[in-house]
Amino acid sequence: SDITVVAISSAVPEAVGAAQTLAEEGISVEVIDPRTLVPLDVDMIIRSVQRTGRLVVADPAHRTCGAAAEISAIVAEEAFESLRAPIVRVATPDTQIPFSPALEKQLYPSRDGIAAAVRKVLGARPLVGA
Repeated sequence: SDITVVAISSAVPEAVGAAQTLAEEGISVEVIDPRTLVPLDVDMIIRSVQRTGRLVVADPAHRTCGAAAEISAIVAEEAFESLRAPIVRVATPDTQIPFSPALEKQLYPSRDGIAAAVRKVLGARPLVGA
C-alpha cells in the first residue's frame, strides 16, 4: 500500500527480496512482474500506482531507452495526477558491461539498491499539487 515496484526479468527476485526486507521496517511494497513487455499490462501498473501513489522500476537493462524508461513515461503520461513522489528507476548504468563477473554483478539492480530507491521515494518531497 506504500509503493509500487515494477521489476523486470532478473530484477524480480531482487525486488521480492527488497520487499521482504522493507516489510520488516513496516513498508508495504506491491511488486509487479509484468512477465512480458509486449504486450505490457499497462492497466495493472496504472491501477497499482493509483493505489500507492509511488513508483520504482527495476530493470537489468541500461537506464536509457530501456523498459524502465518506457514504463516510467507511460505512468507519467497516464497517472501523473496519482503520483505523490517522483518515479525512480533502478537500472544498469549507461556504460559498457565489464567482462569480469564480479564487476558485472555490481551494475545490475540488487535488493539493497531497490530497497534504497524505495526509501528515497518514500522520503521524497511531494510533487507540486499532490
